[in-house]
Amino acid sequence: MNTEFDPKNYRSDLKPVWCPGCGDYSVIAAIARALANLKIRQENVAFISGIGCSSRIAAYASTYGFHGIHGRALPLASGVKVARPDLTVLAAGGDGDGFSIGGNHFLHACRRNVDMTYIVMDNSVYGMTKGQASPTSEADWCGSKLTPEGPSIPPIQPLEVALAAQASYVSRAFTGDLAELTRQIEEAISHKGFSLVHVLSPCVTYRPEQRGYKDRVHQEWTPTSNRAEAFQRLLEDDGFATGTLFVDPRPPYTPMTAAPASMAEIEADFAI
Repeated sequence: MNTEFDPKNYRSDLKPVWCPGCGDYSVIAAIARALANLKIRQENVAFISGIGCSSRIAAYASTYGFHGIHGRALPLASGVKVARPDLTVLAAGGDGDGFSIGGNHFLHACRRNVDMTYIVMDNSVYGMTKGQASPTSEADWCGSKLTPEGPSIPPIQPLEVALAAQASYVSRAFTGDLAELTRQIEEAISHKGFSLVHVLSPCVTYRPEQRGYKDRVHQEWTPTSNRAEAFQRLLEDDGFATGTLFVDPRPPYTPMTAAPASMAEIEADFAI
């Protein structure tokens, strides 16, 4: 029996330190299953993450990885893919890491369309720094002592932003549905271009009310290549629809290549 592509082989020996019941456990399980199902060797995967509870995930995979600084997973991942197009590049983080300090990088990664997959575990809270409101927290969420009356500003809508910024693959999954989450990650990795998998990943410690997500999430979307149709779906969205929302077959970014230059030629280019 060939066990080379057993999902267990894609998990490192490090034990996750997430809180019991955290949705992120399902994400690392889904990633391992997806890579095994696609028969991608561990040494051919680069897993890049930023800062936060969910960004610890790269250490729990037995692939090449890089734990970057806050909000910088996407430029790091883009650089890896452009330099090593033969690698399967995954980037991961949370709603704070991805849509706050990393928001500008998110916009440009979407439009640049480098062939990589970005998995965002969204729990609408800064969990590692003890429960502050995040960019996706509801305006009236009063669960943080820092915002006892709520953030009072509307939350960012990640999928709408991704569509507006020209992302070529956009989906939403829920950690309570491992099979669908795995399917989306497989599909995103196979897609040629920038893929966003937006994962509803409950924080049972600072957002215990999110345990009720399982009763609200509903599988609804099938992929469309019509951006206007995808936007219309989001205008009617209650925040809990899941599935593949949008797929654009446009080709991924390919960097220009040039013949190696001698040092004398490089110096001549910069001569004043």
